[in-house]
Amino acid sequence: MPPHSHKRPNPAELFVPTKSDTSTIELTPSEALTAISVLAVAADGQISEEERQTLAANHMRLFSSYSGEQFQELFKKVLNLSHNYDPAEVFAVAKNALTPQLRETAFAIATDLVLVDGIFTQEEKEFLVELAEALEISDEMGKKIIEVMTIKNCGQNF
Repeated sequence: MPPHSHKRPNPAELFVPTKSDTSTIELTPSEALTAISVLAVAADGQISEEERQTLAANHMRLFSSYSGEQFQELFKKVLNLSHNYDPAEVFAVAKNALTPQLRETAFAIATDLVLVDGIFTQEEKEFLVELAEALEISDEMGKKIIEVMTIKNCGQNF
């Protein structure tokens, strides 16, 4: 498979939780933003160096008030959740921990991460449309965010 044609899972599998008990999982809004970012970037089964760098850069800006140790603990908790629970379960808990405005922020970060390679495939478009719907982002706002992130990341490919 070419490096830019990431095969993302069926969004229905990622955004529809299974029936296991996640009532013991509690996430702060910061942890929830991080969880959705990690889920988006890892949805194709791999994390490229570009994705890793963008993830770190986005989170350094968002969490600039965190110490290095606090930031490490935040990521450690999210990664442990992703190893111990189904991605759909982590997504559901993360979504519930976010206000509507922070869901838009999470979607913008996820869109930036998905498009960081500068190529916008049909699979990526479908994934982002499903993610926006799952986060209950309005069609208008979802389109605006995708448009801006496409300009930011894919401008040289037009």
